[in-house]
Amino acid sequence: MSRCLYLTFSALVLSGLLGAGCRTAPANSGALDGESAAQVGNLREGKRAEASNLDHRVKAHAHYAAAVIHDINGERDQALAEYYKAAKTSPEDEELILEVSRQFIQNKQSEKALELLLSAAALPKASGEVFARLGFVYAQLGQNEKAIEANRLALKKTPHSLAGYRNLFLNYLQSKQPEAALKVLEDAADQKDADAEFLMGLGELYATYALQYPRQREAIHAKGLKMLGRIKDSRLATPQLQLKLADGFYLFGDTEKATAIYLDLLKHADDLPMLRDNVRAKLANIYLRASDRKRAVEQLEAIVRDDPSNAQAYYFLGSIASEENRWADAVESLKKVILFNPEFEQAHYDLASAQIALGNTGDALATLDRARTRFSSSFVLEYLLGMAHNQQKNYVEAVNHFTTAEVIAQATETNRLTYGFYFQVGATLERKGDREQAVKYFEKCLKLSPDFPEALNYLGYMWAERGENLEKAREMIERALKAEPKSAAYLDSMGWVLYKLNQPKEALDYILKAVAASDEQDATLYDHLGDIYDALKQTEKAREAWQKSLSVEKNDAVQKKLDAAKP
Repeated sequence: MSRCLYLTFSALVLSGLLGAGCRTAPANSGALDGESAAQVGNLREGKRAEASNLDHRVKAHAHYAAAVIHDINGERDQALAEYYKAAKTSPEDEELILEVSRQFIQNKQSEKALELLLSAAALPKASGEVFARLGFVYAQLGQNEKAIEANRLALKKTPHSLAGYRNLFLNYLQSKQPEAALKVLEDAADQKDADAEFLMGLGELYATYALQYPRQREAIHAKGLKMLGRIKDSRLATPQLQLKLADGFYLFGDTEKATAIYLDLLKHADDLPMLRDNVRAKLANIYLRASDRKRAVEQLEAIVRDDPSNAQAYYFLGSIASEENRWADAVESLKKVILFNPEFEQAHYDLASAQIALGNTGDALATLDRARTRFSSSFVLEYLLGMAHNQQKNYVEAVNHFTTAEVIAQATETNRLTYGFYFQVGATLERKGDREQAVKYFEKCLKLSPDFPEALNYLGYMWAERGENLEKAREMIERALKAEPKSAAYLDSMGWVLYKLNQPKEALDYILKAVAASDEQDATLYDHLGDIYDALKQTEKAREAWQKSLSVEKNDAVQKKLDAAKP
């Protein structure tokens, strides 16, 4: 019974007492025989008991009303004292006992709740709900055997109530008895004519079991779906129950049925905006998991039309745009995320990443500077600062940030130190001119991922360029080419290392393949081609290749070679 009902009932009882006080006793109509006298005596005794019981209830509800007033005034201790008096005054009032025991449970005073529930459970007509609550309290107090006993009594009294099954199921889970826990669910599933809420609640218990014992997940999910399949849509009185049913199907992996219910809910949810947005979010999640980005975007865009300040929806829109390399759209959505939720830290980093991908490194640095003032230093922040400065060819500053990121990761997030991170640092160090350190980072990269083709090619080419470790460089580049045989960069590297090994004839074949495979003209490729033709004494072809290199990009060294080569 709610607080309002208790207070209303108190007023009604008081008015009843006032009315009863106006009655007069009937006149004595004469002598009574023995049987009639006994009947009168019993009647009077019953009336006295009824009056006493009513008196108790009036006092109990007076205490309850006082407790509510104390609660409204924030006087929790006084409120609990009055709740306790109410329950003690009328121990036969189960609804009152259950309500007051809940108050004490919420206030972490399970011993008080136990005292009241034991008194109620001792009464001849104690209900299964009292025993279910008693079992719950015993479990809270760590008295698992007593909890099991109480919950079994609850099921015996009310086999169609889910509370006893739920409590008993949790008792067995806590005591590491999975077979017994599952048997409880099977017993609950055997209940005929169970209503929708019972079946959905039972489905949730199956889901809990599957989480605890994932090896049985497939079989348990099938049982859960069987429970939900017994529910008829026509028996779901409210959209909230329909939503709960759809959530259950989704939880157990039947996204088709879940989607159908969600879409049907959308047709009738115009007057329930919170429900509508919740359903759209769930549909977007289903579509994203199915890699159906188009439909996911439709739902997310509908959410932000109705709620233009929904930062979460904008974040998903930005993430989808990033995955599809629609960087301008990603930037637009992620800016709105930060506008409406400036404490969303990851959104700052995703926005900076999109700005770097667009080449807007100035904007990215501004975004990261704002993040630095709001959040503590982290691996991601320092790494992205390094990437932005690297894009601006400010290699010294980039290396400083990469080094800071590495130090942070070594202390707190070692999983961040991936082969990709070490490769990026190695490439930046090489551009900075610190080749010795670059080699160390490329070797760290290849230790984590021995067949990473980009690192194999980069280190192999770096050695070939300097005429160092040529045989090892050739072996690395061969492995890179094995992974990506049509890569223009790797073909060029192989041609160049062969040239350095004084094998210009073999080198020419690889360089020509690299030129053919390149999507756009590359000055370095034509420079290498000219050097190889020159080594083969094919001066005209060498001059032609160097001229093409200069037409793509001016270079004093190439110009000198062209000038020195006579027609």
